[in-house]
Amino acid sequence: MKLQPDRSDAPTILGYGPDWIGVGHRGVAEKVHHSLVLDSRGRQFDWHCKQHTQLQQAHFDQLAELGPELVIFGSGSRLRFAPPVLLRTLMARRIGIETMDTVAACRTYNILAGEGRHVVAALLIEAPV
Repeated sequence: MKLQPDRSDAPTILGYGPDWIGVGHRGVAEKVHHSLVLDSRGRQFDWHCKQHTQLQQAHFDQLAELGPELVIFGSGSRLRFAPPVLLRTLMARRIGIETMDTVAACRTYNILAGEGRHVVAALLIEAPV
C-alpha cells in the first residue's frame, strides 16, 4: 500500500558509470564527470574534491549548511570512511551521515529523495591517478 506519492520535484540520478553520474531535474538531464553535491530540495553544485585523500573539514561544513536530515557520502569506487574529525560539524548539528561507495549512494539517494526526505548526496567521482 502506498501512503504518499513519490516526490517528483527532487533531482534524480538517472544513471552512473565509473567516471560520471547522470542527473535529471525538471526535464533537463546532464552527465556530470566531477564530484558533486545533490540536494533533494533542488540544489546541485560541484564538490571540489578529486580524490578521497583531498577531503577537508570545509567539504563537510558545506554539507552541514544545507541542513539536511541525512548526508549520503559516496566515497568513490570503493567504501572509504572520512576521518571522524571532518564530520564534527555534521555531528554537532545532529545531521546523520551514511557512507557507501558512490554507486550505492546514487541508488540510496534516489530512494530517500523519492520518499520526500531532505537528503543530500555528496558524490565523489575520482579523477584517474
